[in-house]
Amino acid sequence: MQSLKILVIGGGIGGLTSAIALRNKGFDITVIEKDPNWSVYGVGIIQQSNAIRAMEQLGLLRDYVEAGVGFDFVEIFAPDGTQVARVPAPSLVEGCPANLGIGRPALHKLLGDRAIASGAQVRLGVTADAIENGSDGCRVHFSSGDEEKFDLVIGADGVYSQTRTMVLPRAETPQFTGQSVWRYNFPRPDGLDALQVYNGPTGAGLVPISRDLMYMFITTPEPGNPRYPREGLASAMRGKLSSCAPAIKELAEQITDDDSVVYRPLEGMLVEGPWHSGRVVLLGDAVHATTPHLGQGAGMAIEDSIVLADELDKHDSIENALSAYRARRFERCAYIVRASLAICYGQLGKGPLMDNYKATREMFEVTAQPI
Repeated sequence: MQSLKILVIGGGIGGLTSAIALRNKGFDITVIEKDPNWSVYGVGIIQQSNAIRAMEQLGLLRDYVEAGVGFDFVEIFAPDGTQVARVPAPSLVEGCPANLGIGRPALHKLLGDRAIASGAQVRLGVTADAIENGSDGCRVHFSSGDEEKFDLVIGADGVYSQTRTMVLPRAETPQFTGQSVWRYNFPRPDGLDALQVYNGPTGAGLVPISRDLMYMFITTPEPGNPRYPREGLASAMRGKLSSCAPAIKELAEQITDDDSVVYRPLEGMLVEGPWHSGRVVLLGDAVHATTPHLGQGAGMAIEDSIVLADELDKHDSIENALSAYRARRFERCAYIVRASLAICYGQLGKGPLMDNYKATREMFEVTAQPI
């Protein structure tokens, strides 16, 4: 397709990787981000082998791998701390690890720097207040008071996407699962060379993210979706670990800084219908928000970005390109959303308890397939 002028709404992982992928195809890209400080919280993120492969396709592989720490196994533990499996993960890029743990600030800086270096324009502290969605483009009214016309608008603005609300008002909305996730950084012990997953009513995991750091995540039942005040958040997280495996409980005394605790209710959502309306299309959490039980939320957004850029490059019609994008992505993303929710509901007693070993092996097989 001839060069398009494209607006990307959202400066997170999905928005930045889409900007990079689209600039690689020669499109004119503007990214807007509502946070004037363009900040991210300071814990880490798991990137599986398919995300590493995607980073190679984006031309980011070397800097990306250097910014994190690689590992090739997932270790599964029973609630009492007994190791029940050490699952090898497939490497999809020769000479690279199967998985990568990376700090969110490090990943954000890498993607932001590369997007700007690629020629994308980034505007901070700006939102799209209205979108006039026409057959020949979109006129966007910004919070700054400016107006501008674009050939295409991409909503990469997360699970609470305002873009989705504007253009697909009848689409599915995020639903609280009954479970939340807590995260905290710790010094990384020498022997941690895998993602460690601990089963139980309170699920837990340890993820290496650098030579010196790891982060812990725990998933807890939270009936009624309570809100925890910032003051006392570290104490609240420590209290959630009382029934966990000994290795997890031993770390509790290090959880002391309220501001370093990241707490988030877990919500799931899958838009079953179209992922676009006219000249506006959605990607990432805006259209398929998944719980973190399979560690694939960011990976799916990154893959979306590559596929969308590929289809826009291949087709002469934007409508055909956007339809082809959804056709390539829907089943894969739906699998991740549904399988992750099944694990979540099993932990909550809302469904059968899932075998994490089997679920992890199956996920690796599915995501190893080409996008």
